[in-house]
Formats: sequence, structure tokens, C-alpha cells
Amino acid sequence: MHEELRVRVLEMNLSIEAEGLVFQTWGNASAIDREQGVIAIKPSGVAYADLTADSIVVVDLEGRHVYGKLAPSVDLPTHLMIYRGFHEVGAVVHAHSHFATVFAQARRPIPCLGTTHADYFNGEIPLIPAPDHDEITLGYERAIGDLIVRHFINRDPLECPAALCAGHGPFIWGRTPRQAVENAVVLEELAAMAFHTMLLNPAAPVLENHLLNKHFLRKHGKDAYYGQKG
Repeated sequence: MHEELRVRVLEMNLSIEAEGLVFQTWGNASAIDREQGVIAIKPSGVAYADLTADSIVVVDLEGRHVYGKLAPSVDLPTHLMIYRGFHEVGAVVHAHSHFATVFAQARRPIPCLGTTHADYFNGEIPLIPAPDHDEITLGYERAIGDLIVRHFINRDPLECPAALCAGHGPFIWGRTPRQAVENAVVLEELAAMAFHTMLLNPAAPVLENHLLNKHFLRKHGKDAYYGQKG
């Protein structure tokens, strides 16, 4: 039952734990098979050391159980909203990594201060507002996903594959499981760099637009020339 997908999601979760992006049972990762219409995700509250491919839970796009004896992550509704809203996204990571969560708790976006940031994200990492009382009552985790998707209505989510949820932490995504994990690792490093830059110089300016565009497009634009061809 969707063994290849479950193995990929197991590897994602073990990778984010190995990279130091999650602690205890905080955080989770998932991936989608759009042809089959199913999502595999970490089970709720299970230690990373205890994860196996068999413990990964599979659900459909409505969140209905397809495979597994364990309950899925409580953040499943957020993942589902991201998959429904961002049709080119193939995997999602949620972490409470230190520096990215510091920005989320401080309720500040991560500004693009240098070309390292611009190589991966086309502009600042946005801060998504916390759900209000009524939104929480109707469904807390679903509301978080809805707020993320609504923020990107006029923005390509793959040009900025991450968002900081106020008072909570980051959600990160990518076309593939490998890309989602890479983006999560990079986000944490960029958050640390921004934190220390702003500590050294609170008035540090954001990167000039022409430099931002050059660095992002040379790696991700239609005429990109970064890396090897073929």
C-alpha cells in the first residue's frame, strides 16, 4: 500500500531530524502522490527514532484514512490545505527550527538581506497572521493552511517556498521531497544569518532589487545558467 511514497516520507522525516530542524516529536513532513490522490505523513507524537515505513500514515486529499494503524500528525489539515491550494507542490515540511521559529515568535518576516537568501527565495519570507478566535473554533490547523494559501493568491508559492506562522513556526514546501527538505534546511540557515546580521547592524538594508532579481533568476528563471546542464 503506497510503499514507495511511505519510504520517501520516512526519509524526509529522518532527514529533518538529522539536520537538527526538529526536536523531541516537534515537526513533521509529508509528500503527495497526485496520480493516486494520496498523502503520506508522519504519525502524531511518535519519536523520530521509532519511525518506520510501516508507521507512516496514508490519507486521501479529504484526510480520510487509507493506510496505517496510527493517527496522522495533528498538522495534517494544514498540509492538506497547502496541497489543495498549491498544485505544483509535491512535499511539505513543518518544523520548529530555532531561528525560523524565533522570527515567527517575534512576529517578523525574514528580510532578504543578501544574495545567499536571493539564491533560494524571491524576496522576504512572509509572516502569516495567527488564526483568530473564530477561525480556531472552526478548525485550528485547517485555518493555518488556509491563511498560508490566501497569502500566496497573487504570488507564486514556488518562488518563495516557505512561510512563518505567527507565534508558531515555519511551513516549507517544494516540488519534490528532496527539494522540500533542502528548502527547510536553507530557511533555517537564512534565518540565522538574518538574525545575526540584524544583531550586528539593526539598520541593515534589504538587498537591492536588481541584485535580488539577478541571483534568483540566474538559478530559477527560464534562462537560468546556474549549475550543470543535462
